[in-house]
Amino acid sequence: MATIAPRDPIAHHRQPPGPEEALAALDSVRERTLALVAHLSDEQLSRVLSPIMSPLVWDLAHIAAYEDLWLAHRHGGLELLQPDLAELYDAFETPRSVRGEIELLNPAQARLYLNDVRLRSAQALSHRGVGDSTIYELVLRHELQHTETMRQTMALVGLLAEGEPTTGPRCDAGWLEIAAGPFEMGAPSEGFAYDNERPRHTREVSGFEIALSPVSNASWTSFSEAGGYKRREWWSEEGWAWKKLREDTRQHASVTDGHPDVPVCHVSWFEAEAFAKALEARLPSEAEWEKAASQGVLTGIGHVWEWTSSHFDGYPGFVAHPYREYSEVFFGEDYRVLRGGSWATDPHVASITFRNWDLPIRSQIFAGLRLARDVE
Repeated sequence: MATIAPRDPIAHHRQPPGPEEALAALDSVRERTLALVAHLSDEQLSRVLSPIMSPLVWDLAHIAAYEDLWLAHRHGGLELLQPDLAELYDAFETPRSVRGEIELLNPAQARLYLNDVRLRSAQALSHRGVGDSTIYELVLRHELQHTETMRQTMALVGLLAEGEPTTGPRCDAGWLEIAAGPFEMGAPSEGFAYDNERPRHTREVSGFEIALSPVSNASWTSFSEAGGYKRREWWSEEGWAWKKLREDTRQHASVTDGHPDVPVCHVSWFEAEAFAKALEARLPSEAEWEKAASQGVLTGIGHVWEWTSSHFDGYPGFVAHPYREYSEVFFGEDYRVLRGGSWATDPHVASITFRNWDLPIRSQIFAGLRLARDVE
């Protein structure tokens, strides 16, 4: 069974790579990005596959625009290749709701944009090196994160290529007791981390129990068959209101079609909360999750994102870096934190301290849950 320790290859104390090593890593990721969509037609790349997701061709050009802005322009000092494209493919200037209604680059143009920007990045790295590697890592990880988003879009409409490893290991039964006490939460000051992972700080956590593995398809099916989507007492007021608005209140097809012993996937936070209550348990806080995961004994980490009970907010002493739109604009009561990574998350991104977040209604993400409960 996989645990977080061997799956976390990021060395926070690793020295910044040289320009050639950095460019080779960027090129390797790019090969994988293009291979991900190589089996799709131009029509499939260009149309809106889901109303809550971007056309895949938008993601491709957005990857190029982000790289040009940060690596070529802000790091390398070059003028933007095409300022109009920089604005068009800015995630905040062009929200998802309008991306299918405006004129975008076609697939061939998006690939050319990617290639032209990469040539400029090579020039910037050759002349400036990687510096402290922060911007290089931002660009590299940004592309890796978007390939997971693209997989989410493709999974919604059955367009994932054959061989995508969408299933995880068998789920182990049992619980692990974690003693009360403090631990150091967050990323250390050395090396790369996102701003929301810092500063590292001491967090006091009461004693609790946490499941050894994420919840399985079989367990979720039992919940559903026991009236999980009908039993009002298991749902919060907000969750029940959301459920009543859904046209389809059944479990996700991946549960029905998947192996019973693998982690359940495509679960919203509201569903995860109701499931936990039905089993007289709860979702772990992200502090509990990180403390337990840092011991290296949990199984199944990295196969589905795991919802926590925590709202997404900054740690004490948070400082936005290098731009507030990465984390700070999402802080507050709207978003819940997920931890651990999924089968589609590159290990270079999914460290113990990495924090993902999404709205509690979302189930297109590769998300499941792990249960926790108080120690009596």
